[in-house]
Amino acid sequence: MNKVKTTPKKMTPTRTQKSTFIIAGGRVIDPASGLNKVADIYVQGGKIFKIETQKLISKKKVSSSNEEIIPAWDNIVTPGLIDMHVHLREPGREDEETIVSGSEAGVAGGFTSICCMPNTQPPLDNQEAIKFVYERAKFAPGKVFCVGSVTKGQKGEELTEIGELVDAGAVAITDDGKPVSNSEVMRRALEYTKMFDIPVIDHCEDLSLSKDGIMHESFTSTVIGLKGIPALAEEIMVARNIKLAAYTGGRVHIAHLSTAGSVELVREAKKKKIKVTCEVTPHHFTLNEELIASYDTNLKMNPPLRSKKDILAIKAGLKDGTIDCIATDHAPHSIEEKDVEFELAPFGIIGLETALGLVVTELIEPGILSWSDAVAKMTVNPARILKLNLGQIKIGFPADLTIIDPKQSWTVDVSAFKSKSKNSPFGGRKLKGKVQYTIVNGKVVYSG
Repeated sequence: MNKVKTTPKKMTPTRTQKSTFIIAGGRVIDPASGLNKVADIYVQGGKIFKIETQKLISKKKVSSSNEEIIPAWDNIVTPGLIDMHVHLREPGREDEETIVSGSEAGVAGGFTSICCMPNTQPPLDNQEAIKFVYERAKFAPGKVFCVGSVTKGQKGEELTEIGELVDAGAVAITDDGKPVSNSEVMRRALEYTKMFDIPVIDHCEDLSLSKDGIMHESFTSTVIGLKGIPALAEEIMVARNIKLAAYTGGRVHIAHLSTAGSVELVREAKKKKIKVTCEVTPHHFTLNEELIASYDTNLKMNPPLRSKKDILAIKAGLKDGTIDCIATDHAPHSIEEKDVEFELAPFGIIGLETALGLVVTELIEPGILSWSDAVAKMTVNPARILKLNLGQIKIGFPADLTIIDPKQSWTVDVSAFKSKSKNSPFGGRKLKGKVQYTIVNGKVVYSG
């Protein structure tokens, strides 16, 4: 019998890759089904057709098989990671990122699916704009889903044609980058989206409180002389959105939650069965506002880095399930834009290629989250919020899979990123947990 054809470690996608293969020997973690054990996953025609937990292919037995094998021994196999909060900049700022380059960065970070925010130039506030994204996404290595605007031109005044956006493929609506400040507009958005069972994602910020602020309002901001953004600016809007969700019965999702007060507001709302979900970014559970004393503009983001107390509250919220998802808020900016005085630099950092390593290093290794809990926040939870038929390792489901070496240590090299932008504060940082393979619809689109 022919010897097994083993997929080489540095394999790149080719036209000759077989449509039938086996991912052998990995510890399969699928929070949706509760599966957490060593298994072989059989892929055929882009879908999962068998999950074998008994008669496993061993390293010693590979010579007796003629199947193509992707080796996963000593690795973890998860559903393909899903990032529900990404800025791709196309149309308008293709010099910073494109739909294709953002997806390339995503699959390098283990994300088989990413959701792009609508604050492009022009914004994604009509059917044609949504269709444009999906046309471009046909050339991307991973799956790209579109989030439409809540208001026309993202001006916060008049609702978009929400039904038309959904028909074109929008999986949610948001004015991210800007809050929906008008409470009546937010109320109507929550009422209309009930008809389509999609969430309204909101960037929670009271602009009257945060005006001209560039970092967290604290003792540190006073000492270094930078105008602060108080935690209250976020918490007031979180409270308002929770009240509106309770009143309308609509679904609200709080983007990039960053304060202890916001965590507690969401926790109490969930106890009351209000339809609220939320996400947190890796930079908000790893970095604190004291670092801004370095004036590194890659530490400037909105919401801003908060206090150590806020970080502890966020970790507690992740641990007890208050926080549903981990999302990157990947926000590319050119070197020229960031290489200015702190006050003049734009908000935002990239995060697709460091997110997994930060989750492993900062949450899993210290025991704050189990692997299963962490994977849920990056797969099935965002899939359920957005009603995507993804995020599970299930027979008949698309073979969207991420294979991870949980013990591999690596140093962040920003210059090697697939993203067109390099604005990350994590350059030179040592992390643990590295993507080995990213598989989309049964095709290897990345190997590390």
